Amino acid sequence: MEIILASIQQKTTTTITTTSSVSTYTPPPETKSEKTTITTTTTETSFHGIRKNVTAGELLASKIIDKKLYEDLNTGKVTVNQVSEMDSVHKYLEGTNSIAGVYVQSTKQTMSIYEAKSKGLLTPGTSLVLLEAQAATGFVIDPVKNKKLSVEEAAAQGVVGNEWKNKLLSAERAVTGYKDPYTGNTISLFQALKKDLIVKDHGIRLLEAQIATGGIIDPVYSHRVPVEVAYQRGYFDEEMNQILDDPDDDTKGFFDPNTQENLTYLQLVERCDRPRYWP
Repeated sequence: MEIILASIQQKTTTTITTTSSVSTYTPPPETKSEKTTITTTTTETSFHGIRKNVTAGELLASKIIDKKLYEDLNTGKVTVNQVSEMDSVHKYLEGTNSIAGVYVQSTKQTMSIYEAKSKGLLTPGTSLVLLEAQAATGFVIDPVKNKKLSVEEAAAQGVVGNEWKNKLLSAERAVTGYKDPYTGNTISLFQALKKDLIVKDHGIRLLEAQIATGGIIDPVYSHRVPVEVAYQRGYFDEEMNQILDDPDDDTKGFFDPNTQENLTYLQLVERCDRPRYWP
């Protein structure tokens, strides 16, 4: 029986956050004018990031949009939706193709990674690695109900088993950030790897999955960043780039259940069937 890993493409949703400030003007005592209250409203444009909103200013600082596009947003020449739908912006906010679940050709059934494991279609080891990649690139995915879930939500809804909850929570920190035990600061997956807070092979596998799905995730601002920005913020370096550019069997951390090959996450995504847009 052939099983096919099913991939998804995600659409970006956007929000506009409006904050109002009230200032009070009181005329000098010698005038007889009544007290006047002037209310001003300012609007801050924000986009829906991985786990929280991302301002247009942060997109500019991260070189995801340029100054002209930033100014066009502020003056209303372009809308948030128009900008978010640009391929150059979308991939940093929501990512690109990722492995969502399993599609069984003989029955035309789509199921989650964990369900496929429970039914013996995937080995526990392969299933856990794929679920860790989901958690480390944004969300655990329920391909049957079309949901993106945090690890806590996925465990509560039975999309993953509680026996894997702690391992997936650990992988999810690649998105939400690790705590530096010396400074208390939030640090990225790569920084945690350099400080030996996670096992090297495990960290490389998750980092490669992030890059394959749109870019390295900045856990502070909750979006992916271009490679040059990742270098500047200490989220990547040349040594790691060389490791990922020339993967060997030791760094190919994913497994094709049909061919029994060890692959990179990107190679596995390219073999997936039925790419579709996430609602």
